[in-house]
Amino acid sequence: MAMRCGFLLFLPAKSRLAIKCQPPKSPSFLPQFSLYPSLSLSLEKSMEILRSKRASTAEAQTPRSIPLYRSAPDIEVRIDDFELYAIDRLRVLKGISDGLSRGKKPDEMEKLVEELWRANMRHQDPSEITKKDIISHFVLRLVYCRSEELRKWFLQMETTLFRCRYRAESYESQKMIMSEFNITNKPIGSAEYETVKDKLVQVARSISQTSISDTIFFKVPFEEVPDLVASRRVFLRKGYAYVAMNQVVSLLVTHFQSTLSKALDLTNSKWLTIMVHERDRLKPMVEALSTSYLGPDYSQPKEYADISLKDIEQLASSSFPLCMRHLFDKLREDHHLKHGGRMQLGLFLKGVGLKLEDALAFWRAEFSPKVNTERFDKEYAYSIRHNYGKEGKRTDYTPYSCQKIISSTTGSGDHGCPYRHFSEENLRAALGKMGVGGHTLEDVIDKARNHHYQLACTLTFEAIHATSCESGINHPNQYFSESRKILQPKSQTTE
Repeated sequence: MAMRCGFLLFLPAKSRLAIKCQPPKSPSFLPQFSLYPSLSLSLEKSMEILRSKRASTAEAQTPRSIPLYRSAPDIEVRIDDFELYAIDRLRVLKGISDGLSRGKKPDEMEKLVEELWRANMRHQDPSEITKKDIISHFVLRLVYCRSEELRKWFLQMETTLFRCRYRAESYESQKMIMSEFNITNKPIGSAEYETVKDKLVQVARSISQTSISDTIFFKVPFEEVPDLVASRRVFLRKGYAYVAMNQVVSLLVTHFQSTLSKALDLTNSKWLTIMVHERDRLKPMVEALSTSYLGPDYSQPKEYADISLKDIEQLASSSFPLCMRHLFDKLREDHHLKHGGRMQLGLFLKGVGLKLEDALAFWRAEFSPKVNTERFDKEYAYSIRHNYGKEGKRTDYTPYSCQKIISSTTGSGDHGCPYRHFSEENLRAALGKMGVGGHTLEDVIDKARNHHYQLACTLTFEAIHATSCESGINHPNQYFSESRKILQPKSQTTE
């Protein structure tokens, strides 16, 4: 039976962030918690909540399709919806991240966002779509407030989402959204327009705009439209930029980004207080969402199953992703892997179809130069059987996703994601061993350098297999599966 949780996340007028769960009406409700140090709010703070709730209600009732997320409505939400809504929005944001890292143009990004939103943010009850939009944003705000890296990623993706959604709105809706930002800049008057008209025409021509005769221009401080200034799409004069009506989204994005950035910092400052009260139920959910894998389940092999011991070396050379090939080579070289490496490689081999009996034989043989059979059975065999659900709680453990591997702390270990954890010199050497070179090698290095680790892996896959991978690589077992789809028919043809 699903639990229900009423929650309120808002930014009051005095710029203090608060998150509140309604007091439990029954054991199925999450415990009450607050971002204030004390759970008993003073009268003054209660008045702040009331004021915020009025603003929240007004935002929910405003007939526009893009919420500004200044305050969440005071509503009850089922705990399973709390998580599922966040996962659906996360699919949208990760799709945006992939599009940006692939260098998609603005019009391509707008089309992509429209498709992602339609596929993931719909609801069987149309009246619930805005509610889902708001809830999912605030849940992910809580998820991604916890580190500088997480905040930066979330801020960029949400800002891109806002930009694309705004540009898809009607002119009337855009004006309504613009009025909500309380931007004080006024359109320039006719006299000022005449003095700068020739310059505005020059800028319009340089960006292939045919006419400005009916265009309204705003004069704003140049630092408020940094993207327009950087791309030379505005006329600058005495510290001001002349922004056309169809470029106002850049101004709104700056305000949206600034507000969200401050909200994330405030949420982060109260994170530990929240978790004191929600360490058992909310904390694990929030922490898991930031590293969630949203693709197919690879806990059991579905294709090209039941690989044998004699096949592993050939498969490692042809179809293992770099992370697993590195671990396999390291194991062959050192006859040992640390616990993290054994877990990463062992669960991967389980997912590609290595049976438990073969897994025990494989690890025993690889460890044999340093570990005798008695010691292996005593110190290592249990954990292998445990991964296959044969010991302990008998949990059927799943192979690690790219996101989990990328976010792992490797220390001095040999596991992790090579695109993130290798030095550039070591990464070049490893890619060279796989046969990646020339311009492709430089592209892969560039993506890794700019933190697009999964795209770097995707480019590696495409180079080795001479084919495109539009879905991108999100899981080592996906890499293996896609590789076998390509290579196995070829090997059957040559036999």
